[in-house]
Amino acid sequence: MTQSMLIQRFIGEPGGLLKALHALQNSNTNNFLSPQDLELVSGAFGVPLAKVWGVATFYSLYSTIPRGRYIIRVCESAPCHVVGAHNILTALAKNLNICTGETTADGKFTLEVTSCLGICGVAPAIMINDTVHGNLTPESLASVLALYN
Repeated sequence: MTQSMLIQRFIGEPGGLLKALHALQNSNTNNFLSPQDLELVSGAFGVPLAKVWGVATFYSLYSTIPRGRYIIRVCESAPCHVVGAHNILTALAKNLNICTGETTADGKFTLEVTSCLGICGVAPAIMINDTVHGNLTPESLASVLALYN
């Protein structure tokens, strides 16, 4: 299916621009929106490229730079922070040998932070792509990461 065909179903639909960006990003090997993707959406939806760029850079679930196959988002909300989110972030960075915002050399993982995952009852928590993992400790991260090998 072409990129153009992929987004056609969202034209005229409420939230269609967001859905189109999400579909394009998911279809890209490197989990990001290329300049060509943004131009395609601009033309298809009849909105200025600057508006599409603004949307793509405003929301943290979109990226305009290549990322890994698995996006690890560490929740930094107050409840997660209080129960050790910083320790989780530090352990992930050490385990993956990358800093926040970076991608592993093999292109497998990208490490990011997010303001809230909305699952405070299982803090500290992370989300890997669309799957949430909670009640984490630095020691439990190895078994979570092993699920993605």
